[in-house]
Amino acid sequence: MTNPSNEWQPSAELTTLRKRAVFLQKVREFFYSRRVLEVETPVLSSVSATDPHLDSFTLKEGETLQRFLLTSPEHAMKRLLAAGSGPIFEISKAFRQGEYGRRHNPEFTLLEWYRPDWRLQELQTEVVDLLHWLGFTVQPEMLTYRDAFLATLGLDPFIAAEEELLSAAVNCSGLNGTDMDRDIALDVLMTHLVEPALPDAVFVCDYPPSQAALARVKDDSNGQRVAMRFELYLHGMEIANAYDELTCANEQYKRFVADNDYRKRVGKPQVPVDHRLLAALEQMPAGAGIALGLDRLFMVSEGYSDIRQVLAFSYSAC
Repeated sequence: MTNPSNEWQPSAELTTLRKRAVFLQKVREFFYSRRVLEVETPVLSSVSATDPHLDSFTLKEGETLQRFLLTSPEHAMKRLLAAGSGPIFEISKAFRQGEYGRRHNPEFTLLEWYRPDWRLQELQTEVVDLLHWLGFTVQPEMLTYRDAFLATLGLDPFIAAEEELLSAAVNCSGLNGTDMDRDIALDVLMTHLVEPALPDAVFVCDYPPSQAALARVKDDSNGQRVAMRFELYLHGMEIANAYDELTCANEQYKRFVADNDYRKRVGKPQVPVDHRLLAALEQMPAGAGIALGLDRLFMVSEGYSDIRQVLAFSYSAC
């Protein structure tokens, strides 16, 4: 039985929280040294991500007005880019429903930054520079999403039959296949089988376009349409997610509509289309952006296996 007299205690040790404070200070110093502007954007908004695989916390203001706790500061930061901010970064709280476990907390700390006129290769270099600044000695390998699946499962995620992917996902997870589609099956296979087999430090790139709603797409060397996206994994754990940012408002609007159509089909609530972002995209410079989970990166740097060990108060302690 839990001792009520101890329930007020922090989730993390105070020595860990002191190390975390130094860690966050070093992150800021890295960007200050490169003349990247720190910004603050709202975490409470009338719009949120339409991504069907993300669920926002919602709040009611009065009888009809709904607000969202944001899953990311992305939309507001892009509006700043369109206004001419130049390179920017933010250390922000982000919120996602249903994400709780050893590596997840529904409220977490996100580092997000954008580099106008940069390509993904330049951003990868900067990510490695940040890791080295923070004391890591890794040099991540490069691996395509297709090659990661082929090496682990012998399946090409772009051309494998949906039935084959669903069957493999059910077998490795025990989940109900009737609740899955192709993208959910790929996500299950990625988390259950592919991620644990990844090298200790790796950039995974060239994802299916359906898994990168705000990224540009291109043809890869096989003539397959792929999203211009990479993810950083350390010790099999996703740390960061980067896009070559989409700047076409018409294409972005189509993706918002498609997301909401999907949400409707699976019984999820609709999310209002962010018309302010669409207007801003007409002025936003081309470039690359990335979101990095600071709690997870600090976990890796300190050798912790549970996110609660690096949080002052985890979700269950609040």
